[in-house]
Amino acid sequence: MSKVLARRGRWSAYKLVMMQAAVAGGVSIVFFAVWGAQFGLSALAGGAIAVLPNFVFATLAFSHTGASSAGKVMKTFYWGEAVKLLLTIAMFSLVFINLKVVFMPLFVCYISALIVHWTAPLYFKQS
Repeated sequence: MSKVLARRGRWSAYKLVMMQAAVAGGVSIVFFAVWGAQFGLSALAGGAIAVLPNFVFATLAFSHTGASSAGKVMKTFYWGEAVKLLLTIAMFSLVFINLKVVFMPLFVCYISALIVHWTAPLYFKQS
């Protein structure tokens, strides 16, 4: 039963990550089409910085579930959030050091993907 719950929670989290990736991809395409390749790649980098850590969090956080493993559930959520935060910091650092990015599209796409995450309860019907 707990494997089914973990799978259901992980699938819900993956749906959210896919929605974030779709929004980030759409924003990146708009920046690419209107302002050119450098703006599009900068926006794509911002989207990746938002989406990849959330995917890692979803994978780690929903590895355990159930009342018998409540301690493991809490531990994996804390561990997942710590890894997500460190990965976000590392990705921002790598992008700023190694790529010539335009800040506006990078942050617009990053914030757009985060807004999808924050407004997720509006999109998903709970059964």
